[in-house]
Amino acid sequence: MATPPPSAPLSPDADAEAEEARELLYEAYNELQALAAELGGAAAPAPAVVVVGHQTDGKSALVEALMGFQFNHVGGGTKTRRPVALHLRFNPRCDAPQCRLLAGPGDADEDDAGVAGRPMPLANIQAYIEAENLRLENDPCQFSEKEIIIKVEYKHCPNLTIIDTPGLILPAPGRKNRVLQSQARAVESLVHAKIQHKETIVLCLEDCSDWSNATTRRVVMQDDPDLARTVLVSTKLDTKIPQFARPSDVEVFLHPPTCVLDVSLLGDSPFFTSVPSGRVGSFHEAVFRSNEEFKKAISLRELEDIASIEDKLGRSLTREEKDRIGVSNLRLFLEELLRKRYIEGVPLIIPLLEKEHRNTTRKLREICQEISDLDEAKLKEKAQLFHDSFLTKLSLLLKGMVVAPPDKFGETLINERIDGGTFTGSENFQLPNKMMPNAGMRLYGGAQYHRAMAEFRLVVGSIKCPPITREEIVNACGVEDIHDGTNYSRTACVIAVAKARDTFEPFLHQLGFRLLYILKRLIPISVYLLEKDDERFSSHVVLVKRVQAAFKRFAESTEQSCRERCMEDLESTTRYVTWSLHNKNRAGLRHFLNSFVAPEQLSVNTHTAHATAGLHEQSSRLNDNKQDRPKGDLKSDCSSDSNSPSVVPETRLVDLLDSTLWNRRLVPSSERLVYALVHQIFHGIKEHFLVTTELKFNCFLLMPIVDKLPVLLRQDLESAFEDELGSIFDVTQLRQSLGQRKRALEIELKRIKRLKEKFGEINKKLNSLQVRQ
Repeated sequence: MATPPPSAPLSPDADAEAEEARELLYEAYNELQALAAELGGAAAPAPAVVVVGHQTDGKSALVEALMGFQFNHVGGGTKTRRPVALHLRFNPRCDAPQCRLLAGPGDADEDDAGVAGRPMPLANIQAYIEAENLRLENDPCQFSEKEIIIKVEYKHCPNLTIIDTPGLILPAPGRKNRVLQSQARAVESLVHAKIQHKETIVLCLEDCSDWSNATTRRVVMQDDPDLARTVLVSTKLDTKIPQFARPSDVEVFLHPPTCVLDVSLLGDSPFFTSVPSGRVGSFHEAVFRSNEEFKKAISLRELEDIASIEDKLGRSLTREEKDRIGVSNLRLFLEELLRKRYIEGVPLIIPLLEKEHRNTTRKLREICQEISDLDEAKLKEKAQLFHDSFLTKLSLLLKGMVVAPPDKFGETLINERIDGGTFTGSENFQLPNKMMPNAGMRLYGGAQYHRAMAEFRLVVGSIKCPPITREEIVNACGVEDIHDGTNYSRTACVIAVAKARDTFEPFLHQLGFRLLYILKRLIPISVYLLEKDDERFSSHVVLVKRVQAAFKRFAESTEQSCRERCMEDLESTTRYVTWSLHNKNRAGLRHFLNSFVAPEQLSVNTHTAHATAGLHEQSSRLNDNKQDRPKGDLKSDCSSDSNSPSVVPETRLVDLLDSTLWNRRLVPSSERLVYALVHQIFHGIKEHFLVTTELKFNCFLLMPIVDKLPVLLRQDLESAFEDELGSIFDVTQLRQSLGQRKRALEIELKRIKRLKEKFGEINKKLNSLQVRQ
């Protein structure tokens, strides 16, 4: 940005008129910001200047010199440990600075509570800042992001915010300097937070005699790469002039080449300042007895710097070069820059005020219409319209929409799990977020409902059959009522249904709670959509509370009824095993059984005689009625088995009966058989549970919200009209409330109109001054 061109001399009358326009401009901005604060809207912010530099660059001293009075803690080393924000406000009635110390952003802490908001003399403010810096010096953090805010009203200052930041630190490398390195990162992060806003003007201080050393610019250019909103200032000029041995060195210092300093710099070239050392006060070490002496010393220092430079150069400085030297010239440049910012904002503010004027006029007209419609018939009609609009918004949320902002109403899966619960089984198993689609997206309405149901399917579908112990198998065998053999199919059914019931019942309650939580979230989003479309009236809050209570009762009772239906299905599925339903994978089970009897078949084919002998011996041992069987038959069997191929299937059958029916000792083949049956039954129950649960929650929870809720809400509203009309529509109270809102809008409309006229007058005066210049 180029330097503001010097204005041509004005006549005394024109000069007075320009000063009057400036005062009118600042007063108008004050009134605009006050109105915006009361209405909760956004006005044009006062321009902010952030001072950035390294330790001992003289930031605080330069800020004091620009203000013309001392208030800060300055000196060698690190003094500023908290940002100091000066909110300057033009006040033509203040001949001397009127200062008020405020707390930092947010709630005042214990340190600031005793001083926040009190008018204070400059000496007390300086003492408070010094005490804060000393406190932080002994604090482990060393620095604080919380601003010390000082509000200053003065007739010689524009509306401006100037922020003095802690000095940047260049720590030495090495592990032993880790503490200082950490502090340097903290200060740099604080500075970036202050200068990142595009409307901020950066006052970048460089305490160097060679512009190739971009110590502070290195930090500033991360937020302002072209330095288009940065004013570059070389401080401590009085100490640098003696360092130059040749006039050419001074020329390079005053006029840096473009290869070192880009021409896009705000103001085209750097400013050069010196601030006389010494404090103001009546104490012994004080150099200046008043701020007036301090300002005179600043002016004298500027003249001495100009004389020293001219002596080094051997020539007189040009007008342009002198305009770059001294605190007063830097202050004039900033004031001119800020004045231009204000003037450029005037044409933009007038349309904003026009829009606000139209909105306020429309609101006032609506209030007047509501006052004229205060009778029961029209109020009932409005309540019916509210009811229909609410149901429309609710339906749109379930079907899908993007009007409600996701950053305000949407929830990621992590947030949803925190408030709506998680799907966890008996072993606290939980799927990682990365396995869930759309886990990181902020969803609401039907999309959130669908994601929750998809998570339920994934979690339950990935569940394996819980471990089965040998003790559980033996305990499940029990004793039959007619024989003491074992029925391993019954054993498998007993174990499978018990495991399935314990595993799946918690998920049923978790799904109901999660979906109910998602549906309840539809109420505030629907209310937001109603307010966004301006579909509200005087009894809006009462109707919202009534609808919210009715919706909550309906959703909770519907969820409970749906969950009970699902519980009936789960109970029936885990009470009686139907093989056509529970054994879904018969081919897998058949393959498993063939695999574990195959070794027995191989053994029989290889050692037929031994198997036959063992079979007769085992049969004689297990058969209590062997004497009833003819010996001839036994011999016949033996001879037949030894010479016939049918010995293999018969032997397999007898061995299978021996290990599963007649033998109480749990052998590996019996254990594997029970495992296979339990897993197949458990898998069948899981598949049936998933399908029926999802179907029933969709049919008996989601669909009633769509088709039964409207009827219920309408009945509730009609009941309220008959029994509790006075609680919804208190006509007397409504009339008083609407009357108060009408008066407030009338006052607001007058203020906006006055501001609009004032900014129009300012715009005309500024345009006339530009024409005359």
